[in-house]
Amino acid sequence: MSAKRTTDTMVLDRRSFLGGAAAAVLMPVTLGFAAGRADAAAAVGAYIRIDASNTVTLITGQTEMGQGIGSGLAQIMAEELMLDWAQVRFEHAPVNPALYGLPGWGLQLTGGSTSTMMWYAPLRSASAIAAWRLRAAAALTFGGLVEQWTLVAGGNVKHASYGVKTFASVLGKVASTPVPGSAPFAGTKRIVGQRVRRIDLAAKVDGSAKFGMDVMLPGMVFASVVHCPALTGTVKSCPTRASGALAVVNLGNAVGVVASNTWNAMRIASTLQSKITWTLPANPALLDSGSLASAAQALQAAATPANLKVFETAGSPDGKTGTIDATYIAPFLAHACMEVMNATVSVTKTNGAVTLVELWLPTQGQSFVPGTVRSVPGLANLADAQIKVNSMLCGGGFGRKIEQDYVLQAVKLALTVGKPVKLTWSRPQDFKNDKYRPYASMRVRLGGDANGIGGLVYRNVSASISFQQGANPEDTGAVAGAVKLPYAIANRRIEFAPLPTAIPLGYWRSVGESYNTFAIESAIDELALALNQDPIDYRLRMLGADPRASRVLQTLKASPRYTGMAAAKRGAAFLKGFNSYVALALEIAPDNGSRIRVTKAHYVIDCGLVINPDAVEAQMQGGLAHGLYSALYNRVTFANGVPQVQNFSNYRVLTARDMPQVTVDIIEGDPTTTMPGGVGETGVPCVAPALANAYHRLSGTRVRELPFYPGATMSED
Repeated sequence: MSAKRTTDTMVLDRRSFLGGAAAAVLMPVTLGFAAGRADAAAAVGAYIRIDASNTVTLITGQTEMGQGIGSGLAQIMAEELMLDWAQVRFEHAPVNPALYGLPGWGLQLTGGSTSTMMWYAPLRSASAIAAWRLRAAAALTFGGLVEQWTLVAGGNVKHASYGVKTFASVLGKVASTPVPGSAPFAGTKRIVGQRVRRIDLAAKVDGSAKFGMDVMLPGMVFASVVHCPALTGTVKSCPTRASGALAVVNLGNAVGVVASNTWNAMRIASTLQSKITWTLPANPALLDSGSLASAAQALQAAATPANLKVFETAGSPDGKTGTIDATYIAPFLAHACMEVMNATVSVTKTNGAVTLVELWLPTQGQSFVPGTVRSVPGLANLADAQIKVNSMLCGGGFGRKIEQDYVLQAVKLALTVGKPVKLTWSRPQDFKNDKYRPYASMRVRLGGDANGIGGLVYRNVSASISFQQGANPEDTGAVAGAVKLPYAIANRRIEFAPLPTAIPLGYWRSVGESYNTFAIESAIDELALALNQDPIDYRLRMLGADPRASRVLQTLKASPRYTGMAAAKRGAAFLKGFNSYVALALEIAPDNGSRIRVTKAHYVIDCGLVINPDAVEAQMQGGLAHGLYSALYNRVTFANGVPQVQNFSNYRVLTARDMPQVTVDIIEGDPTTTMPGGVGETGVPCVAPALANAYHRLSGTRVRELPFYPGATMSED
């Protein structure tokens, strides 16, 4: 976000938001979610700002958290406006542009690989409308008809008689142009599909990029928290002061400590643990890993467990599933963002009444923040314009920063102490108070012959995220990756049995596909090998009705990257998800002791229309790393509600020596496919099954419970 700078202070105002120059023009652009003109509040989701230097900035509500979405969306805009990449910028949008006298943004939520899929068509349409208005402004400024003006490279308009003019030269007339209901697309691929440099990288390299933890305000104080050792516990009593602390605050679910700097706040908070009494959870069995595993086993064994939901059924699968009957286990996982939970909040009072709450947040869920603020006693009646949210860069999100727990704590602290507060959780507090990916038990019963699967009965037993968050227990995320499979399976039944638990749950990168794909793709390999079939050929026989799926697997099988892997050390897996198709092959080798390491990884992805091939490759590489350390090493266990992980020391991530060579083939989808699919989530789901399939070939042992090496630490070689 553009800002005035006072030492290291960020001050946002209308002038800086509009571009800091009278010649700048900010155009709300209709993104197709509602009918009508561009000033319809429900329809606005982005702005295009053009300033006197002919720099063009896209301002949208999608959060940049390392996935490159700012650059990707800006490429779509640049395509329609015929911009050179050097003149393009990207900014996060404030949640309430009513503060600037502007219409609202609509939903601001980043997750589920939806950003490009959701915004491509409407943003391209909106940018085409902006292009038409610039041509119309040129006609008003210099003469001629709008049809006689065309856009040319570099952010310019051209007329046979009047020559080439910059966008900046016609800004004065843009406001006088009508807003058409639609405008034709440019019909080009100048920038969309090209390997352009990401807008955010230079600032991240030179240190000028601003993450949530980088915010500094005049008069700021610093805070940290200590939660109950047992999840869901609440504060019964706590000290009202502590040596070195500026304030000690009962937050209900935690105790906040305010100090002169973050280190002191964390240090003091850690010393208070023994001085706080807690109200512990009433039923610790619902917070215990061993008890939950036993409950899941019972639900798998029951003929009709309580609250069973059948999500998909076809034919008569019973009696046709006798070849494979296997249960696969995926553990609770933490998000483990490199940037811990943090939030900066300033509360302004006038004559004793709160008139403004301003927040600086690394968040994926901006639209939820006003409701969080209003949930604090004394703030319920704040108007939209009294809640100002500034989105910062996220140092990792993976779904965790959709949640509002850390935001709520920071608002309470700022309201209590009467000064701007930066709250930063310590790493142990971050790990031990996550919103965890659910534990999942998946029983797969399969039967078939050399031509394909004759019957499939699949039951997922896992905790329901949506039920815990107040919706119904029929959690579609629990069966994502097991329903609507691309394989031709005439006889199938896909079931979900909710597992009651009080462990806080949250969405994790690739959500249900992260565990259901492990079970499905492992079981298909097991069936193929039991039938003496090549696993990839076996899959291909069942994909005749889906040519894009077939092409991805055929491309993988024919690739020298695949054929160059040792067959006895190689495993593969396939995913159709997030409107994309992904195949992954891994080669593994023995490592120290009884461990293995991945030596090569090769992806083939069809994500439809490609915006930036570099971004696709980067997401596949990142997904490989994320999937590998999770499948090999990581799980979170709980003893009567107490998480047994507290830092990276016992939640291992990949080191440089662990990272294999990763190659990516990107293939265009069906020629009629003009829309992009998701990418950010898609690199993860195939990793665990491909790893398990490779390990079985190498060792003869089938791993059905993740991780491969529980208890691994960062101190190991």
